[in-house]
Amino acid sequence: MSNTLLHILNNDCPHCHQGKIFNEKSIFFKFNFPKMNEYCTHCHYKFKKEPGYFFGAMYVNYGLTVAQGITTYVIASFFFKETFDLRIIPIIMAVIVALSPLNIRLSRLLWIYMFKNYSS
Repeated sequence: MSNTLLHILNNDCPHCHQGKIFNEKSIFFKFNFPKMNEYCTHCHYKFKKEPGYFFGAMYVNYGLTVAQGITTYVIASFFFKETFDLRIIPIIMAVIVALSPLNIRLSRLLWIYMFKNYSS
């Protein structure tokens, strides 16, 4: 399990763990839409199985965003006297927008790893 998580965070191919899924070497700190390789450069594993394959990754992205929003609210609520201060909303929005490039990459990586062919 820990090796799989390490391979996901390193942007490794789910089949051979040598090639990269995205053109960038890391999934962190890139503020543009991710550009995926169509095939693994090492084993030629096809990442985009069919048109619309990554529609399901939107649900993973939504889950990540909700978790980050709740975590941000819990952390920010310690700095305000009221239970729900309206000044927390812009903080949550800023965190969600700042982490959206990471969420896009991470949700696609998780989606590919969830539905890789485990038989081979």
